[in-house]
Amino acid sequence: MDLKFVGPLTKLGLLLAALTFAFDQISKYWVLGIINLDERGPIQIAPFLDLVMAWNKGISYGLLETHVQEALIALSLVISAVLVVWLARVRHPLQAAAIGIIIGGAIGNALDRVLHGAVADFVLLHWGNWNWYVFNVADIAIVAGVALLLYDGLASGVDEKSG
Repeated sequence: MDLKFVGPLTKLGLLLAALTFAFDQISKYWVLGIINLDERGPIQIAPFLDLVMAWNKGISYGLLETHVQEALIALSLVISAVLVVWLARVRHPLQAAAIGIIIGGAIGNALDRVLHGAVADFVLLHWGNWNWYVFNVADIAIVAGVALLLYDGLASGVDEKSG
């Protein structure tokens, strides 16, 4: 099996990974270091959007909470490495973009685990008595990347059947 780590769209994917990572870390620095949300408490941005501080020791949305953060760090790094190999093989810019933002989000959350022992989540969507899980920019990137991959896969299947 020939593992190549560079393909025609690798640069695009890695650029988007770096930008996603940077935006995630800047947003967390702003929340933790500038506005000090941990001590300040919730801030209402809109009737449906608040900034609240939550430390996530689990995977997505706090599922499978663990105190063994090293395992989740290792998992994030392994997944990111697999995604880099996949990125080298993609031939469509949408796939490269999707994989890139997933990598950036995964590495952003992994760095939180290294620095803080948990992931810094701070965005809360709500309406009336309904609340969504608290999340961050990296989580948005991961979900958006997966959604783009699903869209691309479904769109490719439709194109192949109609062609």
